[in-house]
Amino acid sequence: MDIARPDIKKKKFRRQIVIGGIGLVVVAAAAAAVYRLKPAAPTVDASTVWPDTVKRGPMIVQVRGLGTLVPSEESIRSIPSQTEATVTRIRVLPGTKVHPDTVIMDLTDPQLDQELLNAQIQLKSDQVAYHNLQVTLQSALMDKKASAATVNSDYSQAQLQAQTDKQLYNLGVISGLAYNKSKSSAEELTTRNKISVDQVDMNEKSIQTQLDVQQAKIDQDKALLKLKEDQKAALEVKAGIDGVLQSLGQVSTTTGAADAAQLGVGSHVSPGTTLATVVVPNQLKAQLKIAETQAHDILLDQPASVDTHNGIVPGHVTRIDPAVVNGTRTVDVKLDGALPPGAVPQLSVDGTIDLQRIPDTLKVGRPAFGNPDSTISLFKYDPNGKTATRVQVKVGKASVTEIQILDGLKEGDRVILSDMSRYDNTDKVRLE
Repeated sequence: MDIARPDIKKKKFRRQIVIGGIGLVVVAAAAAAVYRLKPAAPTVDASTVWPDTVKRGPMIVQVRGLGTLVPSEESIRSIPSQTEATVTRIRVLPGTKVHPDTVIMDLTDPQLDQELLNAQIQLKSDQVAYHNLQVTLQSALMDKKASAATVNSDYSQAQLQAQTDKQLYNLGVISGLAYNKSKSSAEELTTRNKISVDQVDMNEKSIQTQLDVQQAKIDQDKALLKLKEDQKAALEVKAGIDGVLQSLGQVSTTTGAADAAQLGVGSHVSPGTTLATVVVPNQLKAQLKIAETQAHDILLDQPASVDTHNGIVPGHVTRIDPAVVNGTRTVDVKLDGALPPGAVPQLSVDGTIDLQRIPDTLKVGRPAFGNPDSTISLFKYDPNGKTATRVQVKVGKASVTEIQILDGLKEGDRVILSDMSRYDNTDKVRLE
């Protein structure tokens, strides 16, 4: 018969508890170890990243901007209307090569024709009046000279008579009364002779003054006639320079200036209205739009280069617009080299301006994200070349394609420049 052993049952129960406790501790320890393990580094396709190597050497700090070619100020000729007129004929259309004597359009102004005729008549009338006045004044002068000559003759005779009477008086032939009479007559005629001479002199001066007044009227008539003749000639609108007709003028329609239309036959123009614009095609400049954050370091005369997509032309900065429009400032670049074929106004170009030359510095290609004079993070290749670790890099000046390295990298280090923002939560990546 079996004998009950309660102590053995208790020992077995205790053993099971101990084993279970040990199992729980092992499981807990394993879970803690797994929890403390770092996540595996994400994998990046090496063919999709943009690597570069830190180098030492000279660096040109540049800014870049898009823009267009536009005519330079000295190459543009705007032709205004000198009178109120009507377009009767268009001879040349925009885009046509023109010469100084090329007639672009014909205008007509009946009122100007009448004013021109009136100016011609007025000039002839004043010229006739001048000659009539000249004859009249010369005739009056001759009368004055004749009178003066008579007085001078009487004066001469009186002087001779007075001298004769003086001698006779000294000889006692005539009385003192007779001598005094001839002497007084000679003195009177002396005064009259002087007055007549002065009258002739003043009359000559008066003649010149009156003729000058009339001549001034003639000169004024000539100037007015010249103005009307020039205005008449301007009705035949000529280019004035060798170039290309860029555009015809515009006139406001009856609905307002906002609906301005191009000049055509029958268009009515007012004085000062632009009739046409002629440009010299090979005298162009580049107008670049530079981001306002980059334009503050641009100075006049800084060297630049303009890519016309058919060649690169050197130039220099000639103007910096002080105003900011849509986040950019306009910078004018004068082209110093010959323009390549196909360079025409309004052609889209890509310009680069040299701001500064650093003779020797650490540099690397400019990363996708990275502002100058800041601290950025880059993934640096590990020695095995299969992983890359995030490092903090202090950068300085930035150019279009390069950025200056101040701290965090050394010459020969390889880094990833492409956008790695999707890996912001990890410090290491695997490259495969």
